Amino acid sequence: MSADTAPSTAAPRTNAVIRDILRGSVVTTILAFVIAFVVGGVLIAVTSAEVREAAGYFFARPGDTFAAIWDAVAGGYEALFRGAIYNTRADDFATGIRSLTNSIGYSAPLIAAGLGVALAFRVGMFNIGAQGQIIFGAAFAALITFPMGLSAPLQIVMTMLGAVVGGAVWAGIVGVLKALTGAHEVILTIMLNYVAVYLVTWMVSTAGVLQREGSNQPISEATPEAAIFPKLLGPQYPALDWGFVFVLLAAVFVYWLIERSSLGMRMRAVGENPHAARAAGVNVERIYVYAMLFAGGLAGLAAAQQIQGAVTSGFTSSIDAGFGFDAITVALLGRSRAFGTVAAGLLFGALKAGSYSMQASEGIPVDIVLVVQAVVVLFVAAPPLVRTIFFLPQTEQEKQAKQRARQARKAVAQ
Repeated sequence: MSADTAPSTAAPRTNAVIRDILRGSVVTTILAFVIAFVVGGVLIAVTSAEVREAAGYFFARPGDTFAAIWDAVAGGYEALFRGAIYNTRADDFATGIRSLTNSIGYSAPLIAAGLGVALAFRVGMFNIGAQGQIIFGAAFAALITFPMGLSAPLQIVMTMLGAVVGGAVWAGIVGVLKALTGAHEVILTIMLNYVAVYLVTWMVSTAGVLQREGSNQPISEATPEAAIFPKLLGPQYPALDWGFVFVLLAAVFVYWLIERSSLGMRMRAVGENPHAARAAGVNVERIYVYAMLFAGGLAGLAAAQQIQGAVTSGFTSSIDAGFGFDAITVALLGRSRAFGTVAAGLLFGALKAGSYSMQASEGIPVDIVLVVQAVVVLFVAAPPLVRTIFFLPQTEQEKQAKQRARQARKAVAQ
């Protein structure tokens, strides 16, 4: 038989495509959610009073226990869907879709802060100071722009810019210190988080600074009416305002900056290898400063979402509402990409909106949703573990790492 007519022993092209798909990040991310929701279902069942009651006579009537487990888990996730996507118990479509608009609205500050953390990640910097940047951004905007008394369109823009500038200034301190002294950004951002909390606590507790006039409570003045974001789809959807549009524009800007601009190319080079970037003529220290300025500005945009949308009756030093640390999770889940961060923020916004419905209608603690989020991040950050659990094909890098480990054990044994 000639070489031309001999049967090919190479794997079919279809097999290679399927193997690449199963190795990809999309599949591992989806399976991470599967695991997270399974874990969440177990916790829902364990915390259900009906399940515990039925389990007390399991050996007499085991069907009751399984039925109670199904009712608890199915009811919990059905409530999550109703609160996050569409309320199937609503009288009409316009009312039912309010759940989706709530999810989108809740995601706006998460996306903005997540973009800031993701941008810093791309430059090789671990920015965990979004909390302080949000808090100081809100205080800076209130201090500088609230007294302006401008008309609605201009006041909205000025207040938003004030928050962005405030966040950029606070993060810029980290960038400058790292560039000048080499101090690690993790330590700097942690310390500045505390500084921001206590500084703004003093500001909202001191008359003549940010404290509400005539009040002895630590709270600021209410956001001026002219500075509040208008509702995007009308007053029947209160959680969704024009701030979300600005967040989407910010995501497009971050994508262009990192993926398409010359500055973004230098940022990515520094993130990959700062020593090689410096050898190629990149001013690494200046890139660190730029990265933190942009990251802080995006966290400041999250502050604007809060004081111009969600919390307009006055704020305290807890205005960040935990978004500063949730942003790290969003950026990790989004693989530090602009549109991936948008998708992750929308997902976390949906989980937040749905958790309220779970608690209100089924009595399920909100903490269950937090556990689901944590498990998602755990498995998204460990793709080899997901592939091992579901028996997916390993990547070439994983095979090489396993081969090196096997060789090392043989060398030690000899």
